[in-house]
Amino acid sequence: MEKLPIPVVEEKLTKLSGWKLQDDKWLIKRYRFKTFLDAIAFVNEIAKLSEDENHHPFISIDYTVVTLKLTSWNARGITELDLKLIQLYDSIYNTSTAQ
Repeated sequence: MEKLPIPVVEEKLTKLSGWKLQDDKWLIKRYRFKTFLDAIAFVNEIAKLSEDENHHPFISIDYTVVTLKLTSWNARGITELDLKLIQLYDSIYNTSTAQ
């Protein structure tokens, strides 16, 4: 996949909640949960999706806060796959917190 121009990435991010572009190559978001186990369950779902897509984010777990950080190494920046995945991450989060 090809690296997307930064203005395209920025425009797409205006339609998503909480995602930030860092250093013109990373997509970053923090998710907050009620309990540690809720955070771990979310990370497990992200791990399954990442394996299915063969595209893996950096994951940081700080008690009830999970931070995801994503880029496409081969493209040296953000691609359509990254934008697709962050929408799926949000969907997983929305499903997990709706319970």
